[in-house]
Amino acid sequence: MRPLDMLKSPMGMGVAVGLGCGLLVGWQLRAFLGPSPRSLLSSMASGSNEAMVMGEGGNFKMTLVVRSDLKMGKGKAASQCAHAAVAAYKQVQRRNPELLKMWEYCGQPKVVVKAPDEDTLVQLLGLAKEMRLPVSLIKDAGRTQIAPGSCTVLGIGPGPSELIDTVSGDLKLY
Repeated sequence: MRPLDMLKSPMGMGVAVGLGCGLLVGWQLRAFLGPSPRSLLSSMASGSNEAMVMGEGGNFKMTLVVRSDLKMGKGKAASQCAHAAVAAYKQVQRRNPELLKMWEYCGQPKVVVKAPDEDTLVQLLGLAKEMRLPVSLIKDAGRTQIAPGSCTVLGIGPGPSELIDTVSGDLKLY
């Protein structure tokens, strides 16, 4: 029997109607149960430690700020950025999983910029905390290139891009 002939039979028609209904119900459930920008906004405003407003158009990112005065090798800087990204991810996973979902939905964007010194890193840390953004400050163990306890990278976010840009938007790319 040809596929077109199967649709003309009662059983084939029932299968087609069943599939169509299943798709419609699935779309409705996704719209009903999926996280919406409004639910994200209300969960943020209800006192969580994350950003208080959503980025324009639902854009989220994470920014990693690397100290340029330490003259870290590329591999060392990459390793320190990875530490900051993982620490930030874990923090947001615990504190605001809805925010994490929105960032993941946006493709998990990350930007790496440079700060001239530790004072700038600490200043950015304070500003990000005031804005209630997730932060992760990485201090090196001192086993290779850097003195023990040196602040190497500041992770800011994930969070609304607009909000993160108010903290680190003036810094140059690494």
